[in-house]
Amino acid sequence: MMYPEQLLIPMRQELTRLGVEELKTVAEVDAKLADQKGTALVVVNSVCGCAARNARPAVAMALQHAVKPDVSTTVFAGQDREATDRARGYFVGYPPSSPSIALMKDGDVVFMLERYQIEGRSATDIAADLTRAFDRYCARQPA
Repeated sequence: MMYPEQLLIPMRQELTRLGVEELKTVAEVDAKLADQKGTALVVVNSVCGCAARNARPAVAMALQHAVKPDVSTTVFAGQDREATDRARGYFVGYPPSSPSIALMKDGDVVFMLERYQIEGRSATDIAADLTRAFDRYCARQPA
């Protein structure tokens, strides 16, 4: 079921106002994730309560951390279907999940939070998981 776009604008803006780039087409997803070097956060956004209560606030908290991915992106499940399906195609070994949050490094998923790891947990706990992953995979190595 497609929701009216007007209803989704605030849900989209919760992430885009943080500088998270929204990917609405297959071409946009491929431009960011195909042959990707460095680290990329990919948030599969959703209208569900656990996205509103847990996932989006956790991403907002985590992106305040000193260490962050090189790029932060989002697709909207159930709305921008082709873009979401394409993004999920990069999550090798993980079934579709909404919401979900993937951290990719050089094109491979190195950390994933699926719905079952988001639902029922606090945004603070999820943000802590994300910042630990950022510290592990996004920290610059000394030259």
